[in-house]
Amino acid sequence: MKAVIFAGGYGTRISEESGIRPKPMVEVGNKPILWHILKIYSHFGINDFIICCGYKSYVIKDYFANYFLHSADVTFDMGLNNMEIHSNASEPWKVTLVETGEDTMTGGRLKRVKDYIGDETFCLTYGDGLSNLDIRALITFHQRQHTLATLTAVRQPGRFGVFTLAQDEVLVHQFQEKPLNGETPWINGGFFVCEPSVIDLIEDDATVWERDPLEKLARSGNLSAFRHAGFWQPMDTLRDKYYLEDLWKSGKAPWKVWDKRVNGTHSKDAVEKVLAYV
Repeated sequence: MKAVIFAGGYGTRISEESGIRPKPMVEVGNKPILWHILKIYSHFGINDFIICCGYKSYVIKDYFANYFLHSADVTFDMGLNNMEIHSNASEPWKVTLVETGEDTMTGGRLKRVKDYIGDETFCLTYGDGLSNLDIRALITFHQRQHTLATLTAVRQPGRFGVFTLAQDEVLVHQFQEKPLNGETPWINGGFFVCEPSVIDLIEDDATVWERDPLEKLARSGNLSAFRHAGFWQPMDTLRDKYYLEDLWKSGKAPWKVWDKRVNGTHSKDAVEKVLAYV
């Protein structure tokens, strides 16, 4: 299975960092947040990635083109114009970087990578959100629902698009950009699993994935919600970055699912210690 990652936006709310690099390349623990996302998927056996590039795409391309330099011992023989790699601790990833346009909306970006996705079920997420979500459980849930798409439902007050769960608490029957009142609703946490036919709901580059396509899927009973009660945190602002940095420095970052030393209890403790940032 492949995972598609949106990585082409401007990241205007974290302009202190995104002025020099795309937001998915902003670092947490000296690694781009994009790296952390790929590590999460890789832990669950997904190693084939399609990155929807746009703003400052060359930064992402340069990073992966020289990935082994970040993780290997290397000798450069200037006289012979030769490079020798002594060890290679690279990941088992296949990464396809696709130019999807600087001003293309999320739906348009997904439509532009259609040929790379093919005819198989695929994962989809944003290049700025971290979670300790069980990706395999999410995929299994999606397969059992027989809907065209499944999103991960999380609770977070404030600025995100929200939706209402049907009485069976599985199907999403209404999708809204903002909450209608002061309640803490379920929100779209990204981490989708989709059937390839959802791309047919996207009209052009101006289509926003979170609006018309998801709204149509919800109205037709084809959008399921996988509830995630664990850790979920986007990196929209510099404050969010500092929060994630503190969690990483604690040695118990909740999203570090590939590290056996990180477990639910430790992750909860780490979050509680840095709540001052929230």
